[in-house]
Amino acid sequence: MPHAAIHRRRDVPPRDRGALVAAVNRAMITALRVPEDSHPVRLSEYDADAFLIPKGCGDGFTLVDITIYPGRTPETKRALYRFVIAELEALGIAPMDVRIVLYEVPREHWGLRGGIPASEIELGFTVEV
Repeated sequence: MPHAAIHRRRDVPPRDRGALVAAVNRAMITALRVPEDSHPVRLSEYDADAFLIPKGCGDGFTLVDITIYPGRTPETKRALYRFVIAELEALGIAPMDVRIVLYEVPREHWGLRGGIPASEIELGFTVEV
């Protein structure tokens, strides 16, 4: 049940914000092998003066924060990065303009289904992939 937040400047390509959200969603589904309807992906856009771009990156710089349960292998994490890059590149975002930060939050720190810790719930998918 990963969550993702996409951060970028407002008024830069791609203009189709839904396509950007769907691209990150597809990458998570493919790499992490999670159900298609179990995780939120959100997009935050900023005015140019409120989003500092790292040196060497273009105006299309895109930061993708992904929060997951611990248990994924290094190979799965690498695949996730590759899938995110490929999906965003297909939308015209240069691979060097993408930064992905992965956060691993223990299952007991997630309150789901009315506040039950995720560590006490049958999730319906395997985390250790």
